[in-house]
Formats: sequence, C-alpha cells, structure tokens
Amino acid sequence: MYMSIKTDDVIKRAELLQQAIATLQLQIQQIQALGEVAPPGCCVLRYQARGKNGTYWYYKLHATQAIFPTTQPNKLSKYKHLGKAGSPAHIDAVLSVARRTQIDYLTSCIDSLRQNWVDLYDSLKEKK
Repeated sequence: MYMSIKTDDVIKRAELLQQAIATLQLQIQQIQALGEVAPPGCCVLRYQARGKNGTYWYYKLHATQAIFPTTQPNKLSKYKHLGKAGSPAHIDAVLSVARRTQIDYLTSCIDSLRQNWVDLYDSLKEKK
C-alpha cells in the first residue's frame, strides 16, 4: 500500500514536470514566431569609426565563429555590419539577440526539468 502511494506521488510529479516542459517549449515557439532569432553566441557590439566630419558610432552583430556571408565568394566573417544606432538593421539585430537569449534560457530550464524527471524515476528505482 505504502509503495503504491509513493509511486502515485512520483507519477503525479513526473506529469507536472512534463507539463512544465511543454509550457516552456510553447514559449520558445511563440518567441520564434515573433521574428528572426540570432545564431547562438551572437551579440551586438558598438564600434567607433572616424570620417571627414568627426567620429561616429556604428554597430555590428558579432558571432563567435565566422558565419556571416561576405562580398567575397566562399568567405565568411564573424561580423555583420548593422549601421548607425536606430537603423532597421540595428534594431532587428538587437531584437534577434534578445530572442536568442530568451530561447537559450528557456532551453536550459527545459534541460534542467528533464534531468529532474530522470532523477525522480531514479529515486523510485532505488527504493524498490
């Protein structure tokens, strides 16, 4: 009788974990539907350029590996130039990095919950 109650409790908690995972997966899908998601490891950086009329701040999307196409055939770059602050390319890049950050966090939460699910069933096996 006691083991049956314990097993039922584990099953209920496992179902709650599965529901939480499904909720987080749905949130990821909703974020993806909002627009482009930056590749993993990307960030928006500011850099200064000097011109005839002074210095200017420009922005670029920076990746940890060369992934952005260049004007040269078969050559990739770590940088995608976005232009001035507030330009459509700049705003799009900031939003895409924000979506990537949210998705990465939700994915780590899903991974944690999946590990919790495994731990839950491992604890049940140990008690048998």
